[in-house]
Amino acid sequence: MHKIQRAILNLAEEENISSMTLRAISQAIGEGDAPQKIKHHLNQLEAKGLLKIIKEENRVVGLNNSSNSNIISIPIMGAANCGDARIYADNNIDGYLKVSKKILKKNKKDIFAIKVVGNSMNRAKVYGESIEDGDYVIIDSSINKPADGEYALFVLDGVANIKKFKEDKSRQSVILISESNRDYPPIVLHKDDVGCLCVAGKVIQVIKS
Repeated sequence: MHKIQRAILNLAEEENISSMTLRAISQAIGEGDAPQKIKHHLNQLEAKGLLKIIKEENRVVGLNNSSNSNIISIPIMGAANCGDARIYADNNIDGYLKVSKKILKKNKKDIFAIKVVGNSMNRAKVYGESIEDGDYVIIDSSINKPADGEYALFVLDGVANIKKFKEDKSRQSVILISESNRDYPPIVLHKDDVGCLCVAGKVIQVIKS
């Protein structure tokens, strides 16, 4: 998602943007005097179903203020590997997962969804739910330092993997563990090589497919 679109959505959560002009929205998100740029991104957000523009009244209404206020649209940021390391990470949005607020464990702006490919984590349990091929996992991108034993989305050499995090201080290493009914080898990194490992966020929920 473009940074301006994300900034507009964040603003819509904090302010009543239906009473703001395009110029005021632009200034509020730090884009200066750029109403046409804001108009373009508002149209893009409407096309994605993330907000609604009432053209007759020239108002912008975030979905949280609409009749669909109980439904959250979570961006799907591609797929992540739960098998052999072959699914590559990118920042493209593949669509939106619409989930009831009552189903979500956390309703916050820093979450996104990843579709699971493979079964290397089918014995993992996140709030009692296993992580199986075709499921969606909800990632909290604000948590990039998982605790020992937590599940997270890791990106190593451009490959996205959902794994269990373990720190072995005695061997000065980090181990990314699969939990499966099949034998998948762990990913083991020395502490000096951890800098090449990106933690995209913590797994906070599984949405079964």
